[in-house]
Amino acid sequence: MTPAEFVRHWQTERDGLLELFMSTAGETLVSQRIASMGLSEQQTIALRDVLNLALTDTFYTLLLGLDGAASIGGVQHSYRVLDEDGDLICGDGRVEAEAYAQLHTDS
Repeated sequence: MTPAEFVRHWQTERDGLLELFMSTAGETLVSQRIASMGLSEQQTIALRDVLNLALTDTFYTLLLGLDGAASIGGVQHSYRVLDEDGDLICGDGRVEAEAYAQLHTDS
């Protein structure tokens, strides 16, 4: 797996969580709480935008933390993330640029 593929999987996870949270089916506690707020359509759109930004910032920070470009819990280290073939995915700085390009260009 390449760093680009690794980040793409995280982006897919972010998008899936946003859809789950905003779902009217009430499949998660978050979606149930949002439904109980009785928001207007305009308020729902604004909340979706805020949640998207929060998830994007969270996933971006986690990815940068794993790559050694940001701290996790106040401690900054590089972590070596290997795929199942033992190939380095994360920990050499390559994820940082991919994370920005994929997560922040379409937020």
